[in-house]
Amino acid sequence: MQRDEFIQQLWLDYIHMHPDIGALRLWPLSSTPEYLTLVTLNYGAFAASALNSRLAHMGYRHVDHYAMADKGLLIHLLAPSDNGSWLILSELQLATLPKSPREALGALINQSHPQDCIGHNLLCRGRPWPMPSWLLYQELQQANPLAAWIAVMGPRLHHAGFDCATLGSSLATLNSQLASSGMPRLKESHNGVFSLSSLIEHYYYPTMPQKVTFSEGDEYRLCLGGLALTEKHIEAGQERVAQLLIPAHARCEIA
Repeated sequence: MQRDEFIQQLWLDYIHMHPDIGALRLWPLSSTPEYLTLVTLNYGAFAASALNSRLAHMGYRHVDHYAMADKGLLIHLLAPSDNGSWLILSELQLATLPKSPREALGALINQSHPQDCIGHNLLCRGRPWPMPSWLLYQELQQANPLAAWIAVMGPRLHHAGFDCATLGSSLATLNSQLASSGMPRLKESHNGVFSLSSLIEHYYYPTMPQKVTFSEGDEYRLCLGGLALTEKHIEAGQERVAQLLIPAHARCEIA
């Protein structure tokens, strides 16, 4: 798979899951996101070590990695070979979950069909394992919300982030326009995945809750992703937003 095809598949899957984002017309449709936040887990073909080698063949260069113990994450920052979107590959560490939800999630993942665990499109083909039960989702949600998210969504694009400077409008202007479009931002400064640097102003907009049917027929409306807008502070310097987004103290070296 070529990088352009990979990005196109990611984006089509993203707007299919979040049609309210696909319907936005606040900036040109050709606008390129500053970064794409992908969520996966350290298991088999979905582990970052396996995915990184495939992404490298598409021209992505590993720039930095971060550890967030409070969220059970290792995060890999990958740069494209052109001015395209950077990738933030966020890998949930299963060992950080308590025993019961960890074993239950592992048993669910083990039900994946082998054919759904191969190829270059593992991040844009949807959930490869069966839908969890509502009770398991609740257990995972209590243990780690990202574990619950990935049980329902599979390894996938969680949210796209746009740089307001690239879009040609201020954060305040776009925030007002998104609110008028029925997509208000979260009041808390987070995006449901990683912690944020103080060098970046970051607004996160959850998508509209959608009806989800769990394995035993229970139906609930859940918010399963979103959109982010970012703006650099004056003291941030010339680095790309994606390079400044995650706090520097979380940067690490992994043997």
